[in-house]
Amino acid sequence: MTNARPHLAVYLCKRYPMLTNPAPRFCQQCGSDKVSLRIPHGDDRERHVCPDCGHIHYLNPKLVVGTIPVWGDQVLLCKRAIEPRYGLWTLPAGFMEEGETLEEGAARETLEEAKARVDIEQMYVTLSLPEISQVYVLFRSRLIDLNFGPGSESLEVRLFSEADIPWDQLAFRTIDRALKLYFADRQVGQFPAHLGELRRPK
Repeated sequence: MTNARPHLAVYLCKRYPMLTNPAPRFCQQCGSDKVSLRIPHGDDRERHVCPDCGHIHYLNPKLVVGTIPVWGDQVLLCKRAIEPRYGLWTLPAGFMEEGETLEEGAARETLEEAKARVDIEQMYVTLSLPEISQVYVLFRSRLIDLNFGPGSESLEVRLFSEADIPWDQLAFRTIDRALKLYFADRQVGQFPAHLGELRRPK
């Protein structure tokens, strides 16, 4: 049986276009429906440009922020109640909102998805996903207390020891990578910041 995960990026883009930046159908400045791809003067790549008013629509990667919430030797995971990857486990994370810092966004997502309050300790894992134009920023954090539970986007929220992590039921490769980095660093007692990328295997 082949593993469908290598094709997840393509699947997500096609089925859930809101996860990426869709091409604009109308100009944000003048409302024209003639927006098309071309290389603007002085640029080196194609952009969505309005031929009527000349406005350039820049499509930038989306920022996903979240936490690795820890209590003792356990990590808090959420079972997803929404697509994509309904019913699989993930760390609390989601798209950053306007007007908030990285830390505020990560703490908010943790509160929304797990009803958990955390102390942010460190900007820990940053992963680029260029094929779906996302960047994950995950913070190492400590649960303030054990008053947590499933938010509206979670079916269940649980603390897991390393031995009990449901590795074959994790929702995304980003979560798998972040957890493996965390447990490896914990063994040596040092938590350096990690910078990396995840690409679809060829």
